[in-house]
Amino acid sequence: MSISAKWLNKVKWDEVGLVPVIAQEVGSNDVLMFAWMNREALARTVEIGQAVYWSRSRKKLWHKGEESGHFQKVHEIRLDCDEDVVLLKVEQVAGIACHTGRHSCFFQKFEGSADSGEWVTVEAVLKDLPPGAGGGPVTAAAAEPAAKPKRVRKTIPKPVDSDKTPS
Repeated sequence: MSISAKWLNKVKWDEVGLVPVIAQEVGSNDVLMFAWMNREALARTVEIGQAVYWSRSRKKLWHKGEESGHFQKVHEIRLDCDEDVVLLKVEQVAGIACHTGRHSCFFQKFEGSADSGEWVTVEAVLKDLPPGAGGGPVTAAAAEPAAKPKRVRKTIPKPVDSDKTPS
């Protein structure tokens, strides 16, 4: 497939030739991650049916899952109304999209007010991945063990059968 294909010209690439990409899980509609693509990455994604991104830190193509095995099978590709954002609807292999070993990269939720808010980890680590696996850059923070998220036990009340009277 040629990176000069006509359909690629419709995308509004930024000044360095990139377009932002959102990966959304087919079925659950969970937003799994945000990344970037250049023309070659988008063309390659279409060609092989798996997500290929542009790694800005490595300055090279990054076939999602090449190190971790957590590939993204692409089911659908959409372009937004301004033609400057791509949405990939994907099947996430093994359920892990984030280099931290979580289902989604969006595992921190803001709670509280503007004066006293904080980011709370709301998604558990599914699998510990080696630094850099899954496409995440190897950083000093990646060398440190990730903090375990707080577990919240939810109690669901038992349903009451209205046809029976208590004895």
